[in-house]
Amino acid sequence: MIELSPQIATVIMLGGILVLVFSGYPLGLITGFLALTVGFSIWGFGVADLIYQRIYGYITGYTLLALPLFVFMGTMLQYSGISERLYDVLYVWLGGFRGGLAVVTVLLGTILAACVGVIAASITMLSIVALPSMLSRGYSKSLATGAVTAGGILGILIPPSIMLILYGPMAGVSVGKLFFGAMFPGLILSALYIMYISIRSFIQKDIAPPVPVEERRMPFMTLTIKLLVALVPTGILVLSVLGVIYLGIAPPSEAAGAGAFASILLVIAYRRFSFAVLKKAATETLRTSGYIALLLTMAVAFVSVFIGVGGKDVVMQMLLAVPGGRWGTFAVVMIIVFFLGMFIDWIGIILLMVPIITPVAAALGFDPVWFGIMVCANLQMAFMTPPVASGIFITKGMCKPEWEITMGDIIRGVYPFVGLVIVGLVLFTFFPQIVTWLPSQMIGR
Repeated sequence: MIELSPQIATVIMLGGILVLVFSGYPLGLITGFLALTVGFSIWGFGVADLIYQRIYGYITGYTLLALPLFVFMGTMLQYSGISERLYDVLYVWLGGFRGGLAVVTVLLGTILAACVGVIAASITMLSIVALPSMLSRGYSKSLATGAVTAGGILGILIPPSIMLILYGPMAGVSVGKLFFGAMFPGLILSALYIMYISIRSFIQKDIAPPVPVEERRMPFMTLTIKLLVALVPTGILVLSVLGVIYLGIAPPSEAAGAGAFASILLVIAYRRFSFAVLKKAATETLRTSGYIALLLTMAVAFVSVFIGVGGKDVVMQMLLAVPGGRWGTFAVVMIIVFFLGMFIDWIGIILLMVPIITPVAAALGFDPVWFGIMVCANLQMAFMTPPVASGIFITKGMCKPEWEITMGDIIRGVYPFVGLVIVGLVLFTFFPQIVTWLPSQMIGR
């Protein structure tokens, strides 16, 4: 056994993550290795009891049941054909405007965000249905890929969001409140994206030409009926999940179960159901949930040891000593989260950072729901800021070689949207009611 001061232990554990993350090993293995190594060095085999008790408490948490159920719901809808139907209708409605197809892409991403909540699935669907149409009609490669990437990433914030489901238990905040706290911020970010696309397309007329009239000709009533057929079933599904949470009828876990069942019915209604589809959805759910479970258990082990050696107190004292009072500390936390997002997967950041920074937010008197949404909105940029930018890599992976889209095209396309997320964060800071009003109206909150 060795004795380590809290300061030295903090440097070893946090520094170890920053160094080992560049080794190429998965973050779960890195955090587990550091937890066991440091914990065993200080407490010997006694660290096993500490880690086991904390991991068991989190893994058996009732709220986390919603995670695989929402993943399953989103995966089933991926195979329902809903994205193709919506895009075909919105294409006719808005394709006549300059930048209209890019606007449709963001709108479709916003709708999918309320149904899917899995970033890889959202970007994949948008890449399949929207990207070929934009490129074939002369859209700028950077604008087209930027709209696909940013539109798909909205699903990480707009509920039902996997990020919020993970954040809630780690911070001790109601997932239902987080869901409704994220509603307006997500829609505002979507509106900012649409405004940017519209203004830029108006100024640079050659980057997003309108779709020819002959491709959009359709009777108004026919178009309206197609829109209702595409939107109403999806709207009923979303409202049935979020509505029961808002009205206090059921917590997120039960609502997720109802949503998963309703997604099966929707796939059947669209005549896309088969055993193969069910198997794919179940396999993808198992893969995603298993990956998150590995990260969760290892991160809980890391945080348990980190708190045990006094690391949380060290970090808290450092942050509270930052010049500028509570807002100076808040700014530093936001900057740290932003830079971590450039190098570490968002799941790791949530699981590792939230238990450490949540007490800081409480000590400074910040509303826990508002603070949580600010952190999660900030992490949207993690999907668009290299070198670890999963949104960019997913989009690049969906691009066909004949399109000749480079990684540089995509990066140039997403950077304006990163700036718009920063604009959104400023708005949510000056007008916190954007986040806090809807949760305050929840029944049975």
